[in-house]
Amino acid sequence: MIVKTRVISHLKYAYLDVEQQLPVIIASNLRWEQEDKLLSVLRKHKKAIGWKLFDLPRINPSICMHRILMEEEAKPIRQQQKRMNPTILDVVKKEVTKLLAAGIIYRISYSQWVSLVQVVPKTFGMTVTKNQHMSWYLCEFRIVGEYMQIHIAPEDQHKTTFTCPFGTFVYIRMPFGLCNASSTFQRCMTSIFSDLL
Repeated sequence: MIVKTRVISHLKYAYLDVEQQLPVIIASNLRWEQEDKLLSVLRKHKKAIGWKLFDLPRINPSICMHRILMEEEAKPIRQQQKRMNPTILDVVKKEVTKLLAAGIIYRISYSQWVSLVQVVPKTFGMTVTKNQHMSWYLCEFRIVGEYMQIHIAPEDQHKTTFTCPFGTFVYIRMPFGLCNASSTFQRCMTSIFSDLL
């Protein structure tokens, strides 16, 4: 099920299917012909949009891969699991199940590097501002799932091990919040869109 959030007054939801399971946010001031043309193009290319976590395309590792560089004298840290609030526990279980199903993490039995799960509330956000012609445009959008399109170098995956009451897991793809993940993401986007910059 797709969860919709409230949008700013000059934006609105439109759907690419009759069951209203594929929502997109568009400008509310488009003329009918403009909206129809926009939705037609989006419907034609709807496979390019990641509707769910497991729909996200993976970026070819030859283009970009996240590496976790450590100082030579760095020693592994193995944190012990702690009890969780029942509400948070349910959230963690759903997220772990989703990440496993999407192939973003895998279960392991042992690692020298183990971190605790850090639960942070996720807020939907976008920044909309006016340009020099006083027209509204989208200038920033929160991107979390996009990070997970980038693979972690196989030799560094064990450094992403985390534990929770449901097991011990390793990331195959880069989660939001890893050290230098934002730099890797920016280099990747620059590489992909270099001809447009």
